[in-house]
Amino acid sequence: MTTDSSDRIESPSFTLDDRLPADHLATELRSDVVEGLTAHPKSLPPKWFYDARGSELFEEITRLPEYYPTRAEQEILTRRAPEIAALTRAATLFELGSGSSRKTRLLLDALTAAGTLVCYAPLDVSPSALEQAGEALIRDYPGLRVAATVTDFEGDLTLPPEAPGPRLVAFLGSTIGNLDADQRQSFYKALRYTLSADDVLLLGADLVKDREVLVRAYADSQGVTAEFNRNVLNVLNRELDADFDPAAFEHVALWNEESERIEMHLRSRVAQTVKLTALGLSVDFEEDERLRTEISVKFRRESLTAELERAGFTVRHWWTDEEERFALLLAVPSR
Repeated sequence: MTTDSSDRIESPSFTLDDRLPADHLATELRSDVVEGLTAHPKSLPPKWFYDARGSELFEEITRLPEYYPTRAEQEILTRRAPEIAALTRAATLFELGSGSSRKTRLLLDALTAAGTLVCYAPLDVSPSALEQAGEALIRDYPGLRVAATVTDFEGDLTLPPEAPGPRLVAFLGSTIGNLDADQRQSFYKALRYTLSADDVLLLGADLVKDREVLVRAYADSQGVTAEFNRNVLNVLNRELDADFDPAAFEHVALWNEESERIEMHLRSRVAQTVKLTALGLSVDFEEDERLRTEISVKFRRESLTAELERAGFTVRHWWTDEEERFALLLAVPSR
């Protein structure tokens, strides 16, 4: 999963700062797989879902009737983006894990209409996603400067030095739910360290709700999420010369009541041994043994506000969709 930066084109309106070593993703993948597959219980971080096929499948998921988070967040943004623009007066919109930046256009439109926006600064691990989004945005928003950064936000939250303030830092899609409590605290504190007093965090968070609604969102009737889940095994086969048989694993989505989170697993249908030749590693799976591939924490207003406060943020605004399935909140550095 290495990338080639030699053919990147930059213009005065679009710059791309690649902070990752050429072998970063390959090294991270090897480390994550060795650590995760030799642990008990076994697990993998969800970032390895998103090769080209995985990204296509996730786009399909967002359009499924059972998968409400994308629609609910977009509903809030459609209604509240002008208010967010007026409240923040942001000169720079900085987005973590921006991907295609499509949902972000609601914020870009509102900030442009408010007359404050100068720079859009997306951050993502995918150079190609940043390039494609950047090219489209400088075409559609004349005068906008796009300062893209290729990096992993879990280890690097440095904002582009040329990005003027005040800055609105958007972390959408409830990606925050993929982090456990300790990881979230580390993330908040690292982000707080980089922000000035005038900067604002816009955070998307999926909310606790009926168990059946939650499980259906991650175990759809068409089997798209199951294919998405098993695709991570194709990634390991390709990148690590492994011999996983995806059909030998069943997709499982379950609600962990104690931790208030959805967990996605791959359950081994049979006892089997998988070889990962590039790692010199063999991994045994017992029949029905589960490999956890994602957590998706769901939040309550009181506890999310409290954990942000512990990390140095004060929540100023909290908005939900009409059905109160999803929340967007504005938080500022505590003084």
